[in-house]
Amino acid sequence: MEGSIRCSANYVPLTPITFLERAAVVYRHRLSVVFGDVTYTWQQTHQRCVKLASSISQLGVGLAPRDVVAVLAPNVPAMYELHFAVPMSGAVLCTLNTRHDSAMVSLLLKHSEAKLIFVDYQLLDIARGALQILSKTTTNLPQLVLILECGDRSPPHASNNLIYEDLVERGDLGFEVRRPKDEWDPISLNYTSGTTSKPKGVIYSHRGAYLNSLATVLLNEMKSMPVYLWCVPMFHCNGWCLPWGIAVQGGTNVCQRNVTAEGIFGNVFRHKVTHMAGAPTVLNMIINSPPEVRKPLPGKVEVMTGAAPPPPDVIFRMEELGFVVTHSYGLTETYGPSTICTWKPEWNNLSRVAQAKLKARQGVAHVGLEDLDVKDPQTMKSVPADAKTIGEVMFRGNTIMNGYLKDLEATQEAFKGGWFRSGDLGVKHPDGYIELKDRSKDIIISGGENISTIELEGVIFSHPAVLEAAVVGRPDEYWGETPCAFVKLKEGCTATAEEIIQFCRNRLPHYMAPRTVVFADLPKTSTGKTQKFVLREKARALGSLTKNTSRL
Repeated sequence: MEGSIRCSANYVPLTPITFLERAAVVYRHRLSVVFGDVTYTWQQTHQRCVKLASSISQLGVGLAPRDVVAVLAPNVPAMYELHFAVPMSGAVLCTLNTRHDSAMVSLLLKHSEAKLIFVDYQLLDIARGALQILSKTTTNLPQLVLILECGDRSPPHASNNLIYEDLVERGDLGFEVRRPKDEWDPISLNYTSGTTSKPKGVIYSHRGAYLNSLATVLLNEMKSMPVYLWCVPMFHCNGWCLPWGIAVQGGTNVCQRNVTAEGIFGNVFRHKVTHMAGAPTVLNMIINSPPEVRKPLPGKVEVMTGAAPPPPDVIFRMEELGFVVTHSYGLTETYGPSTICTWKPEWNNLSRVAQAKLKARQGVAHVGLEDLDVKDPQTMKSVPADAKTIGEVMFRGNTIMNGYLKDLEATQEAFKGGWFRSGDLGVKHPDGYIELKDRSKDIIISGGENISTIELEGVIFSHPAVLEAAVVGRPDEYWGETPCAFVKLKEGCTATAEEIIQFCRNRLPHYMAPRTVVFADLPKTSTGKTQKFVLREKARALGSLTKNTSRL
């Protein structure tokens, strides 16, 4: 309109860097990071990140557009600081899965063209192996920076490596932080977990990270100065954008190298944790922990779960222990959490079992997302909100990835029709809440009937002897395929395949019950997702079932 101008006074590209700068002023003497006996304040964290950004720049990284800095580390303070320091240097952060082997790390370093790689001392052999593999095909190897145990400045046997704390110490506190010229510039690169295919490099923008960080704070109902326990790997979707989000409210990040039930209860009790998050596998670890490990909760502990659909029984048992569970859903391509199962007061009068079933739904779009829908992938029309008609879950908005690195074809396919196609199948309930039924590759079609593995897994999981369960299709000469359940029993419990099958038949239509039950450990990604492609191979190896056409 006439009279309006866009200038530096009223337009600044959005970036999560500003969250840290504000926290250093507003919450300067409040604890920002706790790791064992090591603590930092927000003022100290800001100073350390500025100096680290300076040292990264002095190494010649961040000067050229799109320089990538990789990190291979668990949830230690350095991993938290790098979420700010790397973008402050002008570079793009690439956090690598700590469970990858040298071959995969080498592949991702080559694909991302990383200039630096920060490596935790426990993962040094993996990184060295990756660089050795990479040296066979290129001479442009990334420089390695070794992260020692927090607070330790004496390198044990790696004098040839750059040391993390040395970079922090010698950095220039007067370094001019490099902000994005365009908020759509990349801030991070996240590789998908590879549960269904080879990993893809997902590009996040400063704008998307800024908006999704604010959204995660809201959906976690975080007031000022929360205490957050790190159970979600920061390498996964940048810790669901919460490394940046915790800074918004000046919270305390309680870091832990490993996630165990004992560590969770101990940290919650010691630090009076108010918030945490984790995949259903983490929740399962908590509810099945031995009594001697458990400690009374010092207060209300909000738990956000996601990464895989949680069985209602897990939610029910978590809340019996006093945790308050909120269910979120998203993908790497949506910066992690993208929907929230917003609780309605009228549901408080329902039974605990009914409440748990409602909480297991994926819900509605969070405030940072433009639109969420369940559509017919062919016609792109919305499915009716009848809780029955299955379609593909699709997203639109500013918290959707820029695209896949060096894979324009895959990016165009993902965005075909003007929506991001998740590949997840779901239904829409009359109240507008969505509920996942399966991945498009996981749905079982038996005799023309669609069988939701998520629904069947939820029933199997409610069996008192079952610790974990996953269902895939097994070839069947007559029906095409039938459900094959892989089950892990709780320690000290017993159950037969026939008991599991009958348990399901008593609660579901008979055609949905498994015809095969295999007792085994379930292969997992580091984010808690079951690697169903591994189980499908095992089911295929079992061969076709007999030609018996009865499912009664």
